[in-house]
Amino acid sequence: MHGFSRRSLLQALAAAGLTAPMLSKHGLAQGLKKARVQLSWVSNIQYAGDWLAQENNLMAKYGVEVAWQPGGPNAPASLVTLAAGKADIAYSNWFQLLDAVNQGNDFVMIGASFPRSPHGLLSLAKKPILEPRSLVGAKVLAQAPNDKTAIDATLALAGLPNQWTWVPTGFSPEPLLAGDGDAFTAFSTNQPITLEKMGLKAGKDFHFVFFDDLGFRTFGSIIVTTQSFLKSNRAAVVGYMRGLIDGWAMNRKDPTVAAHLVVEKYGADLGLDLDQQIRQNELQIPLTQYAEPGKLPLSLDKDLIEGLMFKAARATGRSKLPDVATIADFTVVQEAYEGRQ
Repeated sequence: MHGFSRRSLLQALAAAGLTAPMLSKHGLAQGLKKARVQLSWVSNIQYAGDWLAQENNLMAKYGVEVAWQPGGPNAPASLVTLAAGKADIAYSNWFQLLDAVNQGNDFVMIGASFPRSPHGLLSLAKKPILEPRSLVGAKVLAQAPNDKTAIDATLALAGLPNQWTWVPTGFSPEPLLAGDGDAFTAFSTNQPITLEKMGLKAGKDFHFVFFDDLGFRTFGSIIVTTQSFLKSNRAAVVGYMRGLIDGWAMNRKDPTVAAHLVVEKYGADLGLDLDQQIRQNELQIPLTQYAEPGKLPLSLDKDLIEGLMFKAARATGRSKLPDVATIADFTVVQEAYEGRQ
């Protein structure tokens, strides 16, 4: 564990201009709306905006008291927790949301932390996989069914035969180095760092390609609630999104501060490596903003959903697609931006 005390943490926050006016505990408790947020993964730097918002009392500033519930490999899927009424807001992904809605859940997405998903493929220099046709006949080390779906969608969108072999694997890319597969499903913010720490060079010794660049475009860390909770607790949902907007804006100023918060506080029991969390944050910050000008961070793009994302859903056999207006609320983020202080 790194020696980073609360005092030094506050000094770092102040030096980076990342502190908000502190509120008294009594003030924090007055009239706050409550929201339980289910994470889709463990409490790491992936949720930097949440941790900075909480540490700077931004959620309370906007009238909401948030309780975060970590996910992870041994936790139920986040939307299962949401459907069971054990969470009010949850992080999830595109296909899981579609499938849950088609099963009768009244879910609605209200934003996305990453307009560009960090999901993609790792391959080695001896056999780089940088385009869809290279996947045909390939052995791919894939961690979960969601990875399989991404590859199936990529091939279908490219009009290629679904001919590839799924080799189940864990979170480490070491089996790729051992030659157990031709590619490894990964996140640009995670496994490439492992290879970098081994002394390997991106673009020389290994390659990473986003599924986005292979034709399968989607959001990362989609933020979902239920229609009923949104209707009854709109102030809490908007307040949460306001705090999140400010938290991610703070994070873009200095990637080290949230990393310290995660390692020393919010994920202190996970044995996280500080340098890795800083590097992950550096890599994820560009993904929190649209490449297209004029589109706000955390907002949803209606044209993208109805276009490429629906196209990917159809390519994977999801022919029953709902009206986008029933599964996406574009007004929450808009209202959150308008009400910031």
